[in-house]
Amino acid sequence: MPVHKVRPDISVLTDSLEVPGIGHLPVNAFVLLAAQPVVIDTGLGLPDRNFLEAVGSVVDPADVRWIWLTHPDRDHTGGIFDLLAAAPEARVVTTFLSAGLMSCERPLPLDRLYLLNPGQSLDVGDRTLTGFRPPLFDNPATVGLFDDRSGVCFSSDCFGGPMSSTELAQADDVRAVGVEDLRAAQLLWATVDSPWVHNVDVQKFLDTFRLLRDRNPELVLSTHLPPAPGVTGAMIDTLGSAPGESAFIGPDQAALEQMLAGFEPTGGAHQPAPGSPA
Repeated sequence: MPVHKVRPDISVLTDSLEVPGIGHLPVNAFVLLAAQPVVIDTGLGLPDRNFLEAVGSVVDPADVRWIWLTHPDRDHTGGIFDLLAAAPEARVVTTFLSAGLMSCERPLPLDRLYLLNPGQSLDVGDRTLTGFRPPLFDNPATVGLFDDRSGVCFSSDCFGGPMSSTELAQADDVRAVGVEDLRAAQLLWATVDSPWVHNVDVQKFLDTFRLLRDRNPELVLSTHLPPAPGVTGAMIDTLGSAPGESAFIGPDQAALEQMLAGFEPTGGAHQPAPGSPA
């Protein structure tokens, strides 16, 4: 996992996942070197990822004091139990609902939970982290956060967008992506990840961006987007138009069969001789 230091005290643990028909989706986690170090989300759970090693390149896992779980989807929880084992003093900051959802597979230890709702804050020694509900989300347990010292916003899935390549998905600045390409990617992701956006009262939806506009973070760190400095206003304007976008309709069985057929060997491929092992 590449690691990008976007601030002296903030590192992005970068990963991505190719989604057929969608693109290369960034899947980021973050390390905040506060007086009490914080890891924000814990990446994919795929067997070839070594999340703990990536964390260790930034901070000794034993020094981690907080693991902020923005929500319990599998692309946010991959390394959480390994990190809990390596960081015996760490507590998981999450919601009652999030902890309940995780208990369906593997419960979080209750004595290591710190339940925090949107609007509530956590003192991590040299700064305060304040939870908020991002305007777009795919899980009702989602809580993003503002770092009141650096002014950085960690937006969870909100503002995400699939990229055209692994290189762009793992870029250290979203401005490597063309303006129109970024807009199209963010609107696609909005309709894929938050399909309810087509059913909202548009004015009420736009009102949910007020906190972001008021705080106007210079840097937005989304799980599913390269680091985004200096473009908060433009990204808010983009997502504000999401209710008017066409609904996403995924591939059906015929499309899947066509895709699978493309993976089959061609007639010119080597075929085993009769009677020989396959």
